[in-house]
Amino acid sequence: MARPEGPRILTAGDMGILVEFGDRYDPAINAAVLAFDGEFEKRRPDGVIETVPTFRSFLVRFDPLELPYERLKDMLREMLAARDWYQAGPPARSRKWVLPAVYGGMRGPDLGEVADLMGLREDQVIDSHAGAVLTVAMLGFAPGLAYLGQLPKIWDFPRRTTLNPEVPAGAVLVAVRQTVLPSTPIPTGWRQIARTPFRSFNPHSEIPFLLRPGDRVRFEPVDEAAYAAYAAYDMDALLHEEGS
Repeated sequence: MARPEGPRILTAGDMGILVEFGDRYDPAINAAVLAFDGEFEKRRPDGVIETVPTFRSFLVRFDPLELPYERLKDMLREMLAARDWYQAGPPARSRKWVLPAVYGGMRGPDLGEVADLMGLREDQVIDSHAGAVLTVAMLGFAPGLAYLGQLPKIWDFPRRTTLNPEVPAGAVLVAVRQTVLPSTPIPTGWRQIARTPFRSFNPHSEIPFLLRPGDRVRFEPVDEAAYAAYAAYDMDALLHEEGS
């Protein structure tokens, strides 16, 4: 990756400040965002409403009556000057999840199409996908929907030009070297190669969002019987290692 120009601080309305680390998704840029997010959380001042790390930027929403704009901006400037965030590495608070998934068949109706795009057999596609340890780059688009990256270059094929009007919650979707994992039904142009019983969003839970940016995820191929058994588990049981 060519070193991006940045980071730079931008105003986002009257209650937001955006720190841009790059102009595209790149694992190194995203790692800088996630490291900055982790450090900001340690210093989080009163008056911050929420923070939103994305593929390439970090948004702070704040109450200007409690936290003046200039004070927050000065804090962000000091943090940016304190280190080279592009060399920060993965956040120390990342967690590892192992998520069961049934590949192919009714759970992954597009597996054959993906195999053709990649020039591989279906079992090779499964081995490649399940063998990758992916990072939650960001959450967005729908509640709890996670964007995971980055798969090997052979997975660099585009999304469809037409939409599937609905894929189910837990669909394992792929395109452009990424995996998308929705927790609610969504329309999409991404191809579904598997499905997991894991749901990262539960509005009735004390912690409604289980996955968080920086977490690492690996998918484990299982059969239908195991899928049904996992579906009855507490989703927290799929968290394997803290800080690994």
